Amino acid sequence: MPRFSVIVPAYQVQAYLHECLDSVLSQSYGDFELIAVDDGSPDACGEIIDEYAARDARVVALRLPQNAGLGAARNAGIARARGDYLVFLDGDDTLVPDALRAIADRLKETGEPEVLVYDHANVHWSGERTRAAFAGQLTEQGPAPFRLEDRPGLLRVLMVAWNKAVRRDFAARAGLVFPPGYYEDTPWSYPALMAAESIATLDRACVHYRQRRQGNILSTTSRKHFDVFDQYDRVFAYVEQRPELARWKPVLFRRMVDHLSTVFTRPGRLPREDRAEFLRNARAHYRRYRVPGARVPLRSRLRHSLVHFGMHRTYRVVQAAMALRERTGRLCAKALRALRAALLQLHYRVQLKLPLRTDSAVFSAYWGRGYGCNPGALESAFRVFAPHVRTAWIANSRYQHTIPPGPRRIAPGTAAYWTALARSKYLVNNVNFDRRLVKRPGQVFVQTQHGTPLKHMGLDLQDHPAAGRDIDFAELLRGVDKWDYVVSANRHTTLTWQRVYPGGYETLETGYPRNDLLLQATSDDVARIRASLGIPHDTVALLYAPTHRDYRRSQRVSLDLERVLARLGDGFTILARAHYWQPDVLPRGGRVIDVTDHPSVESLCLAADALVTDYSSIMFDYAVLDRPIVVHADDWEAYEAARGTYFDLRAFPPGAVARSEDELIDIFATGHWRGSRSAELRAAFRDRFCPYDDGRAAERVVRRVVLGEDPATLPPVVPLTGRSAAAPARAGIPRPVEGNSVPVRGR
Repeated sequence: MPRFSVIVPAYQVQAYLHECLDSVLSQSYGDFELIAVDDGSPDACGEIIDEYAARDARVVALRLPQNAGLGAARNAGIARARGDYLVFLDGDDTLVPDALRAIADRLKETGEPEVLVYDHANVHWSGERTRAAFAGQLTEQGPAPFRLEDRPGLLRVLMVAWNKAVRRDFAARAGLVFPPGYYEDTPWSYPALMAAESIATLDRACVHYRQRRQGNILSTTSRKHFDVFDQYDRVFAYVEQRPELARWKPVLFRRMVDHLSTVFTRPGRLPREDRAEFLRNARAHYRRYRVPGARVPLRSRLRHSLVHFGMHRTYRVVQAAMALRERTGRLCAKALRALRAALLQLHYRVQLKLPLRTDSAVFSAYWGRGYGCNPGALESAFRVFAPHVRTAWIANSRYQHTIPPGPRRIAPGTAAYWTALARSKYLVNNVNFDRRLVKRPGQVFVQTQHGTPLKHMGLDLQDHPAAGRDIDFAELLRGVDKWDYVVSANRHTTLTWQRVYPGGYETLETGYPRNDLLLQATSDDVARIRASLGIPHDTVALLYAPTHRDYRRSQRVSLDLERVLARLGDGFTILARAHYWQPDVLPRGGRVIDVTDHPSVESLCLAADALVTDYSSIMFDYAVLDRPIVVHADDWEAYEAARGTYFDLRAFPPGAVARSEDELIDIFATGHWRGSRSAELRAAFRDRFCPYDDGRAAERVVRRVVLGEDPATLPPVVPLTGRSAAAPARAGIPRPVEGNSVPVRGR
C-alpha cells in the first residue's frame, strides 16, 4: 500500500501533461502511485498516459470511454486508489520538487491528520510566479493537528482539491465524492474541512498552478457558471444530513455570497444576456440559505446587498464610483510621492551647501539589505581604530534589526538618508549608492566590492547580453568615477577591477575585511554558532551555496539535497543558503537547514566543515579557513557561455570537482573531499586568491583611508604558513554508509 495516491485527470492538456507527470515521477519521495485518468480527451492525452504507464510501474492508466468531467475522472481515480492519502493534481499543473517529501514529513510530524492543507504558487504564462492569496492562514505555528473551529480562517484559502492531502479512509467515511459540473471542488473541499476531526497545515508551496493565457475553464465566458448554484445546494444538503455541522451554516452562507458575487462581477465569466438571470438565482439562494441574525462583516455588506436585493444597476453605479475613487486615490498618491521626492531633492541640494562633517561616515551593503559583508566589517573597525568618527548604517526597514548597537540607523529615501549622503566625509558601500549622489570635494568613497570575480563583471558584460541586458554601462562608469578607493583581496581581483571598472581610484590590496572574522574566531565561537544553527553534534555540516544563473528565467536547485543526505547517511547535515536574488528556491526541513536569511555568511562558513558550491565567489572566502571545498559543476558550459568566466574553474579548482549529483555523493562517501589531492588543490588555490586575508584587512583599510598612514607602515601581511583558523567543533568524521559509493570515472 503506497503512502500517496496521486490522481491526475487529463482532458485536452496534451501540451502540459508530460511536464505534469514528470513533476510527480521525479519527486524525491518515491512511495506513491500515480493514477492518470484520460477523461475521454480528443487529443493525445490517452496515448501520453499509456506511454508513461508502459515505462514506469508506478503509473496506473485509466481511460474513460467518454468525457465525463473533472469530478467523474477524479472519482474513477479514487476508486482505483490504494494509498493512505489522496493527492490531486490537474493535468496542466505541476508538483514542486520535494513536495511529496515535505507533505509526508508534515503528516508524520502532526500525527497523521485526516486533512493536510498546503500552499500553491500561481505560475503565469509570462514566467512570473506569485504566492497564493491568504497564504498566511497556512502558518504552522500553534498546536497541530486541530479542528476547523480552531482555525476557521482556513475556509478563506482557495477551495480546491489539489491543495489538500486527504486520508483515503476518512474520505470514504465522510462520503466525499466529486459531483459533475464546473465547480466540482466546492462540494468536496468544504465538507472535507468541516467533517475532519484532525487538520494540519503546511506553509510551503507544493503545487505550481498554471495560469494559462487561454483555455482556463473559470475564465471562459459561458452559462456553465450557473453550475455554482447546484454545487452550493450540494454543500448545504451535506450539512443538513449531519446536524453536528449545523454551526457552519452562517460561515458557509457568507462564503457562498462572496463566491456568487465574484462570479457575477468578474469580467468575462457570464454572457451579458444571462447576467440578470444569474442575479435572480443568486437572490433566491440568498433567501434560501440565509441564517437569521448571522453577522455580516462590514467589508462584505455591499456584496451581500447586491445579492440580497438583486441590485444589478445600483451595484454597477457604486462599483464605478468606487473605481473612480480608487483611480483618484492612486493619482493623488502618485502626486504626493512626486512632491515628496522633489522636497527631498531640494533638501539634499541645501545639505550639499553646508560643510562636510569630517567626523562622520555612512555605510551600506547590498542595496540596503542589512548589516554585513565588507562594509559591516569596516564599520566595526571604524569604531575600534577611528573612534572619533561617528558611523551610520543605511538599511531597508525589514533589515533594520540586523544593525548592531553602535551605528546610527537610517532608512533609504528619508531626509536623514540624503543628509548623510550630502555631509558625511566617508561613504562606504559594496555596491553603488543612489545614482543621484553628488560626490563633493573632500568626500571619500570606499568601494569594497563583495567578492573575488570568477564570472565576468562590469564592462566585460557588454559581450554577454544574458547577464548584462539591464545594465546602463554609461551610468555604471559615472558611478565608478565617484570611487576613491577600491578594496581588493588579491592580484587577480585588482587587475580585473582596474580593467572592467576603469577609473582614477586607488586600489587597496589589503584582503577582504569581511574575512577577518574567519581568522579571529575561536573554537568556542565555532561551537556556539553550530549550536545556534541546530547542527547535530558529531555530524559533518556542509554549507551548500549555489549562485545565480543568468541563462535561466526561473531558478532551480540542481541538487536533490534530500537524496544526497539519504545516500551519505545520518552523519551529514546540509546548511542550504540560496543566492539573495532567489531566496525561495531551496528545500527545507529534515537535515536540510535553511540558512538563506541568516545575517552573517561568515558565521555560516565558520560552522561548516566543508563548502559545496558551484560558481559562487563564496569559495574564495571559504578558502581562507583552509577547509575542504567541493565544486558541483554540472552546467559549466552553459554558465560560461551565458556569463563568461575569467578562468576555467575545472582546471584550477579549490578542491574536488563533481560533474553530476552522483559524483558529488561519491566524493563525500569515499572521503575524497578531504583527501590529499583535494588538500593540494586547495593549497594552490589559497596561494593565488588568499594572499592578504590574515585577519587584519579592516584595520589596514581604516589606517590607510581614515588615519592617512603610508602603505609601507601598515601592519605587514602574515604569510599563509603563519595563519591558523579555528577548527570545526566536531569530534570526528562519519564513516560513509556502506554501499552508497557511486563509481566515478575520470575524476
